[in-house]
Parts: sequence; C-alpha cells; structure tokens
Amino acid sequence: MSGSGNIPMTPSGLRKLKAELKHLQTVERGKISREIEVARAHGDLRENAEYHAAKEKQSHIEGRILDLNDWIARAEVIDPAKLGGDKVVFGATVDLLDVESDKTVTYRLVGELEADLKKRWIAVTSPVARALIGKKVGDVATVQSPGGTREFEVQEVRFEDPQEDAPAEG
Repeated sequence: MSGSGNIPMTPSGLRKLKAELKHLQTVERGKISREIEVARAHGDLRENAEYHAAKEKQSHIEGRILDLNDWIARAEVIDPAKLGGDKVVFGATVDLLDVESDKTVTYRLVGELEADLKKRWIAVTSPVARALIGKKVGDVATVQSPGGTREFEVQEVRFEDPQEDAPAEG
C-alpha cells in the first residue's frame, strides 16, 4: 500500500496508526536496541542466532515505522459523524438484509488499513462495499461472491464515528 495518492480513513483509523507509530518509536525501538546489545555481548556475530534474529526484528520495526509515516502523511481523513444523506458512501454504517437467508448484517465501510472482519468493518475497495456505494434504503445490491451471486437489501444507512477504539485520554 505504499506509493502515491491519498488513503481514505476515518478519524479513529488515523488515531490507531499514530498510536502504533508512537509505540514503535518510544517502546519497541529501545527494546530491540537493548536486545542487540545483549546479543552482541555474547561474542562471535557470525554464529550468533540471537543477534541475527534481533537485527531482523529491528529491520521489521524500522520498515513498519516507514510505512506508518507514509500512510499518516497520505491520510485523507473523512469523519463519518460529519457526513449525512441517505446514500451509502465511505464511512457509512449500513444495515443489510441478506435476501436469500433473510438475515440482517451490519457493515461499516472503512479504508483498507482499517478493515477488520471481526468488527464487520469492510474495506471500501471490497466487492461488498463496491456493490453498496451509491445505494439508498430499499435498494438491492448484487454481490458476486465465491459461492455465487448474493443480494442484499439496504435497510438503514447511518454515519457515526465509533469511539470504542479511541485511546483513553490522559
């Protein structure tokens, strides 16, 4: 996901990226430096597995820091709480009726970096989200899935910025 162009995300998504970046820079960087020093003290570096593992971990941490800085710099924050209307767009929380199973499911359309199936947050680029964009309550979205075509009727469209994942102030 590195490159050019803006990355759409919600305010909570940006907060999470910044929190991870801060943790890596203030906690993990120091911890891995100490691990490298301890491993280095064990002698011959050519056959020192601890040293090589620590250096590899350091490389991974620094790579992640670069990615996070890039994503934060390119973040295009879209606050669902400031959106409105009756059409499904980025940031919307949508209640859908699975026409075939008659079950209701709720999805939130978020940026790729925020997608989390456990929370039912789907990337705006996913097939389901793409089928929903622009739909209104009462519209039926047709989604091609590995199991065949599925139809979802839009039951409700709302805009909210869930705060349950916001870091505690302090």
